[in-house]
Amino acid sequence: MRFLKLTAFIATVPLVAFADPLPSWTDSASKQQIIDFVDAVSDPANELYVTPADRIAVFDNDGTLWAEQPVYFQFIFAMDQLAELAKQDPSILSTPALKAAAEGDLKTILEGGHDALIEVVNASHSGSSVEVFQASVADWLSTSRHPETDLPYDQMTYQPMVELLRYLRDEDFKTYIVSGGGLHFMRVFAEQAYGIPPEQILGTYGETTYDSENGTPVINKAPGIAFIDDKEGKPINIERTIGKRPIFAGGNSDGDFAMLEWTTAGDGPRLGVLIHHTDADREWAYDRESPVGRLVDGLDKGPDMGWVIVDMANDWSRIYTGAN
Repeated sequence: MRFLKLTAFIATVPLVAFADPLPSWTDSASKQQIIDFVDAVSDPANELYVTPADRIAVFDNDGTLWAEQPVYFQFIFAMDQLAELAKQDPSILSTPALKAAAEGDLKTILEGGHDALIEVVNASHSGSSVEVFQASVADWLSTSRHPETDLPYDQMTYQPMVELLRYLRDEDFKTYIVSGGGLHFMRVFAEQAYGIPPEQILGTYGETTYDSENGTPVINKAPGIAFIDDKEGKPINIERTIGKRPIFAGGNSDGDFAMLEWTTAGDGPRLGVLIHHTDADREWAYDRESPVGRLVDGLDKGPDMGWVIVDMANDWSRIYTGAN
């Protein structure tokens, strides 16, 4: 009798639909592949089950979690920072590259190649403590806006990727950023923007020194690049810092190819995801010929390696977190 009453009660309870974990994704094959993978590795009854301790997911930042056009946002910060420093000491603009950067002449800087870029980064990212540098980044993020979208830079995060990060953590994944961007730069905003704490951010880092200022120990940023977290450097840094091969990796350019290749080459269930920038109306469309976020190997080899190639124009119903 109790069973019959319980059955009758259940029959009167309305069915509750499960919330869509990725509401800013369209009902595409890409979305379904991601959900199927996450369902499989998080279900103890599934033969593909992976214990939570091994559910490691790594993501590039520029072009994967937030935008990267017309140039990496950190470099725009570097030019703005250099202009501010030059107001206090004009003599620091001692080369054509530094003068061009302070004037916002991006074309001249890019024509100067790698050496010009490093020169600007060294001049704008060194000579202060880590705390002072990060305070300047926070101030810049709070006051600066993108020249084309007029959005604050930290609102140009991709809403579909923010949802993906949250979804993975809800399913007991540990999420990391592994980016060519600066370690100290990303640590300023990543926890608030993505829910990823500073200790789970791997990036390029410059030389630092341990000093004492008025009896107080400080870590100062010095000129020079200690490690570039790009291309083959990404899996090397993951192995060195995390100590486990991820089972999920997301990127958008050939700078991420080695990270996805290494991730998906391991034993057991694994997934690589590449964001293909195809939306010229809501964002930018670029791949093979772009000097920023160039994508060739991923397009040519990724499908045969089982990677999900996300078509931004068709797979995302929304782009930026800060705009509908």
